[in-house]
Amino acid sequence: MTDPTADAADGPVERLHPRVRLLWTVGGLVVGVLVLVAGWLVERFVLSLPVWLAPATATVLFLVGVLLALARYRVWRFQLQGDALYLERGVFTRVETAVPYVRVQHIDTQRGPVDRLVGLSSIVVYTAGSRGADVTVPGLAPDRARRLRDRLRDLAVAAEPGDAV
Repeated sequence: MTDPTADAADGPVERLHPRVRLLWTVGGLVVGVLVLVAGWLVERFVLSLPVWLAPATATVLFLVGVLLALARYRVWRFQLQGDALYLERGVFTRVETAVPYVRVQHIDTQRGPVDRLVGLSSIVVYTAGSRGADVTVPGLAPDRARRLRDRLRDLAVAAEPGDAV
């Protein structure tokens, strides 16, 4: 991705909006709260567990969630290359994906309730070839998501006539 011989048509390597860390941290908090409630219910109605076990487990899970959110943010990158959308992500398992523009079927812009709350958006690129073949670029400012969606659409349309099988 940082190849100095990259095609001149390649766009810059881009990162996600920094607020996506907050979004992913909230996900870790939700998991922590669910574990806390489940632990309390188990302790209250099923087993006699130490009172401190559920809060300690929830706290550890929350801290792990925060660390994973920070690590995910550091790794996540995308780039519009000459013939494909390139993505790099993954904390434990690195995943590098190239989505050829000729395979793009359609692109959605998504904003869930939590996304709207923190002012972020995602795009989902649906590709031809198999069921469920889609790629999501999360953590984009809404105007950036719209511009990226429009640019990908234009690149997909331009790639179609000469590259289609």
